[in-house]
Amino acid sequence: MRTAYSVETVRTAERDLMARLPEGALMQRAAAGLAVACAQLLGRVYGSRVVLLVGSGDNAGDALYAGARLAARGAGVTAVLLSPERTHPGGVEALRRAGGRTVSPAAAEEIVRRADLVVDGIVGIGGKGGLRADAAALVGVVDGSRAAVVAVDLPSGVEADTGEVLGAAVRADLTVTFGTHKPGLLIDPAREYAGSVRLVDIGLGAELPAEPELEALQHADVAARLPVPGAESDKYRRGVVGIAAGSARYPGAAVLAVAGALRGGAGAVRYVGPAGGAVLARFPETLVSDQGPKHAGRVQAWVVGPGAGDDASGVGEALAADVPVLLDADGLRLASRVVVRGRGAPTLMTPHAGEAAALLGVSRESVEGARLAAVRELAGLYGATVLLKGSTTLVADAGGGVVRVNSTGTGWLATAGSGDVLSGLGGSLLAAGLSALDAGSVAAYLHGLAGRFAADGAPVGAHDVADAIPGAWRDVCG
Repeated sequence: MRTAYSVETVRTAERDLMARLPEGALMQRAAAGLAVACAQLLGRVYGSRVVLLVGSGDNAGDALYAGARLAARGAGVTAVLLSPERTHPGGVEALRRAGGRTVSPAAAEEIVRRADLVVDGIVGIGGKGGLRADAAALVGVVDGSRAAVVAVDLPSGVEADTGEVLGAAVRADLTVTFGTHKPGLLIDPAREYAGSVRLVDIGLGAELPAEPELEALQHADVAARLPVPGAESDKYRRGVVGIAAGSARYPGAAVLAVAGALRGGAGAVRYVGPAGGAVLARFPETLVSDQGPKHAGRVQAWVVGPGAGDDASGVGEALAADVPVLLDADGLRLASRVVVRGRGAPTLMTPHAGEAAALLGVSRESVEGARLAAVRELAGLYGATVLLKGSTTLVADAGGGVVRVNSTGTGWLATAGSGDVLSGLGGSLLAAGLSALDAGSVAAYLHGLAGRFAADGAPVGAHDVADAIPGAWRDVCG
């Protein structure tokens, strides 16, 4: 599992570790890892042209010492000093001893234009509020160059704790981060600026607390959470999921939600709603009723809302049941916050950014620009687990604490009905006994992986994604 910690937590851990190490040892560890990453990206160090963009923080020191190592191997290294009076003096001295040179920002445009590699050490992880004008101008120069770009710890201009980007920011090909991931490296829009991310171990692990700010599940974590039937299992022991979805106008939403549920590990699927004929035509194994959730029979979880239109009766009946409920699409719009907060059983809400914005009374842009804050606020307001869909999907638990982040998806998943498949899959995992946090994060992981497999670089339909879920499941467990 990948984890990410806040700036304050990282700073505290660094101080505790530095107290037991010789002075400067931690920075030298970081610089050594950074220099190796830069050398590998360059391929050939000797004769290459490297430009360091150097601010006043510790990341600037890392960049300078790494630059000294590259200069010692024959690279032509030039450091652009944005704040000469506050630049790390030991780093500057080491660079000059190794044959590197320093220049002012006035000379930056020409040397960046000719560079093979630019190392971004403008602002450290503590930078907030966007870049100053001189730094923003430098970013513009880098954007217009042909050089590969390596960010030190975090691209300058992005917010480490939130993933927000407030103005100009460095777009890196590679970010070399130290000790642990920072939240901004895992959450869009900042994640898009980081490029590939390489974590350098500097010995910080033992100093970090057990609970991070963010978790990102990997294959092994997902496999450990997937329901596996035993020798004595029957369809009821494996879990029965109810689907209250679809309408005369949107029967396909019901079909796709059922498709996701049938692929999600539950023993049986009960469908209630007006699209029973369409559901049975595609999936004859479905148990269909037109009586509403209250009279549908025993289920271990409900999925409510995809394509339901303005019919609130199914939403209310499902929320009144003492089983987990997944709310999506129209279910989000029709559910009362008071009712959701008052439930004794878990609720998993799965909005996209537009739906989250409507629930919070803000603009879609504000949700997309501050996804971590939005998902936490929604979870707190509704007392529910919230899965905020998007290029990076976030899952926040009702009780606060760690947030899960998922990035297995692909842009091809932005297609009609894809969210309906995700809802059915998540509901099936709820019915199988997973917690709302695990059901949401495992469903997002499998759904994203299935989207990649189904698309394989080409357009894909929601039904293709549902059909690819078994392959994703096998890949995770293999």
